[in-house]
Amino acid sequence: MFLAFWVNNLDPLMVHISGNFGIHYYGVAYLMGFIGGALLLHAYARAGRSPLTPEQIADLIIAIVAGVMAGGRLGSFFLYGGIERFSADPWWIFRVWEGGMASHGGFIGVAIALAWFSRGKKISFLQLGDLIVSVAPLGLFFGRIANFINGELWGKISVVPWAVIFPLSAPEGTPVEHIPPRHPSQLYEAALEGLVLFAFMQWRFWRTDVTRRQPGRLAGEFLIAYAVVRAIGEVFREPDTGLTLIWGLSRGTFYSMFLIIAGLVLVFRKPRQAPEKASA
Repeated sequence: MFLAFWVNNLDPLMVHISGNFGIHYYGVAYLMGFIGGALLLHAYARAGRSPLTPEQIADLIIAIVAGVMAGGRLGSFFLYGGIERFSADPWWIFRVWEGGMASHGGFIGVAIALAWFSRGKKISFLQLGDLIVSVAPLGLFFGRIANFINGELWGKISVVPWAVIFPLSAPEGTPVEHIPPRHPSQLYEAALEGLVLFAFMQWRFWRTDVTRRQPGRLAGEFLIAYAVVRAIGEVFREPDTGLTLIWGLSRGTFYSMFLIIAGLVLVFRKPRQAPEKASA
C-alpha cells in the first residue's frame, strides 16, 4: 500500500566488529560535534574573541564531553521514561552508542561542567556559556542526523512526497507495505536546531559585539531560539511511546518552556557596572 515511499533501512553501524558491536554512527556524530566545536573555539582564540588558551580549550572540551554524556543520559533516564527501560535492562544506561540521550538533560550537564570549569580556571561562567552555545548547534545537527540513521524519534504519519517509512515505528514482523510513512522529523530538527541555529549563533558572535557588551546574552538568545525551533519540530514529531503529554504538550515542548525562562533571565539581565575609581 505504501511501497511508493522510501524505506529507512539504514544500518546504524558504520563499521561492524562483532554482532551489534562496532562503530556506530551515533558515536561518530558526537565525535564530529566535539571536534567541530574545538576547531571553532581555536578560531575564536586566534581572532582574539575568546579568553581561552589552546590548553584550556582541550580541558574545556573534556569537561563538555563529560557534561553532555552524563547529562544527556540522566536526562533520558528521568525525563523520558528511562527508568522503566533501566529496570528491564540495567546495562542500558551505559550503552550510550545505542541512542537514548536527552538534549534538555545535556544542557543541564553542560551548565554544570561550565560552572566547574569556570571556577577552576577563574574564567567568567557567562563568557564560557556564550562560547559554547555558539558551537553547540553543530552537535545538535550531527545528533539529529544520527537519529535519522538509527530510524528513531520518527515523525507523525504523513503522505507528503518526502515521507519515509520507518520499520521500527511498527510492531516487529509488520510487512513494510503495511507500515504508514511518516515525516522525517529528525531531518527537520537537524535543519532547525542545527543549521538554522548555527547560522544565527555565528552571525551574532562574529558580526556583533554582544559577547563583549553583555556576557550571557548570546547564551540566553540560544536557549530561547532552541526552545522555539524545538517546539516547531515537535509539531511534526510523534510523541514518545508510553509517555503522557504534560498540559497537552509533548515532553520536548514542555521542557523547552524552562529554557525560555532561563533565556529571558540572561537576555534581560543587567551587566554589572565596573566600580568607579575614586578621584585623587
